[in-house]
Amino acid sequence: MVTLLVLSIPCVGIVMLFVWGFSSTENRSKANFCKAALIWSAIVMVIAFVFYMVVLAGIISGLS
Repeated sequence: MVTLLVLSIPCVGIVMLFVWGFSSTENRSKANFCKAALIWSAIVMVIAFVFYMVVLAGIISGLS
């Protein structure tokens, strides 16, 4: 519960995902959860980037 609360804080959450995910002293299940959250975050960021580029290309092609 505290983990999710800390992760909901924008900048602190990203840092703590890396700290908890790659720490050798953390609980293994918490480390795996943080690694999975990092992977999902990366996937979402890539999909959002591609979507924005497609929309931007459509807008630019519509202007000319």
